[in-house]
Amino acid sequence: VGNYKRTVKRIDDGHRLCNDLMNCIHERARIEKGYAQQLTEWAKRWKQLVEKGPQYGTVERAWCAFMSEAEKVSELHLEVKGSLMNEDFEKIKNWQKEAFHKQMMGGFKETKEAEDGFRKAQKPWAKKLKEVEAAKKAYHAACKEEKLAISRETNSKADPALNPEQLKKLQDKVERSKQDVLKTKEKYEKSLKELDNATPQYMENMEQVFEQCQQFEEKRLRFFREVLLEVQKHLDLSNVASYKNIYRELEQNIKTADAVEDLGWFRANQGPGMSMNWPQFEEWSADLNRTLSRREKKKASDGVTLTGINQTGDQVSQPNKHSSSVSVQSNTVQSVQSSYNPFEDEEDTGSTVSEKEDNKIKNVSSYEKNQSYPTDWSDEESNNPFSSTDANGDTNPFDEDTPPTMEVRVRALYDYEGQEQDELSFKAGDELTKMENEDEQGWCKGRLDNGQVGLYPANYVEPIQ
Repeated sequence: VGNYKRTVKRIDDGHRLCNDLMNCIHERARIEKGYAQQLTEWAKRWKQLVEKGPQYGTVERAWCAFMSEAEKVSELHLEVKGSLMNEDFEKIKNWQKEAFHKQMMGGFKETKEAEDGFRKAQKPWAKKLKEVEAAKKAYHAACKEEKLAISRETNSKADPALNPEQLKKLQDKVERSKQDVLKTKEKYEKSLKELDNATPQYMENMEQVFEQCQQFEEKRLRFFREVLLEVQKHLDLSNVASYKNIYRELEQNIKTADAVEDLGWFRANQGPGMSMNWPQFEEWSADLNRTLSRREKKKASDGVTLTGINQTGDQVSQPNKHSSSVSVQSNTVQSVQSSYNPFEDEEDTGSTVSEKEDNKIKNVSSYEKNQSYPTDWSDEESNNPFSSTDANGDTNPFDEDTPPTMEVRVRALYDYEGQEQDELSFKAGDELTKMENEDEQGWCKGRLDNGQVGLYPANYVEPIQ
């Protein structure tokens, strides 16, 4: 009696399992979304690094194909996330709402119906079972009393002190107890027989209610199987044609990398095959081919002009390499780049020193493609950055006369790429030595850690505390 409660509880468990399955799918959708975002961020960061780095030609395109693959796979995982939430999650939610109906007083209608059905089917049989238990208890008590009476009678026969009247009473008690045993036994057997006769009907009624619960549970189990199969289809990208095409295209792009083609391109554009500008006799002209000095450029500018500022992110501008003269507009103002590094992972705030050094190396290599190399060729030139005298700072390759000052260590606030041969190039975070104070045009003289000496904008650095 009462064991049907396990079957009734299964209905409530079915509702809770629907919630568990929805939570499971929701967490997987969050993982898919996070992975897609990480792929996109990784592709964007490394695409910029490769495009700005020293790699060129078909190998560069093959390298960038990995970033294109990541972007396409990211889109597919976002579609997976959308399918999980918009289809599977909502499907379970709607089915749960249709299958389970809440009552005003709490609980579910289906649970109460099963509870009432089992109780109604079991009530007659439980009543008869109670009668059987009472009859059995009475029978066993009568048997106990009979045994006690017989024992007393036996003991009294051996006792000469008892008179015949007392002995007669004990004998009568034994007789009555035997009659009680027969009556209670008959009643016990009768109630047990009635219980046995009622058992088939009882089992039929209970099984009828049980089958109703089984059918309800069968619907839930079949629905769960159906949903899990749909989730599997949404997660299985191996059967998606576009997913296979991504890697087929990636393989083709990598195979198109041709070392001979890249070497030929480099020879034609950066080697002996490039267009030459051999010196030719030129007549002197006061108006043509006039190169402005840095002081003249500053005086000709009505506003503030900041040159050589590298923008990051999607707004990377390619500087004009090897330009000997710069035409400055009076109203041109370039935005100053912040010290934020777009290639640094936002989540890696707790990176170790070695990781930071690796990032530093990556950023250094990313600027080699746009590096402006000096055209000095004579060892007699005083502004040769590779000469030992310049490296030690013993000679002054600059025309401007600036008052000497004590050397001070400073740190770069922004990236700066030198626009002329006597200007330094550095990145945000680099440290260098200030050798002379700021002049009236806002320029300082400094020395990099590699020994190169040159000018840089004073407002691009800050003293190291």
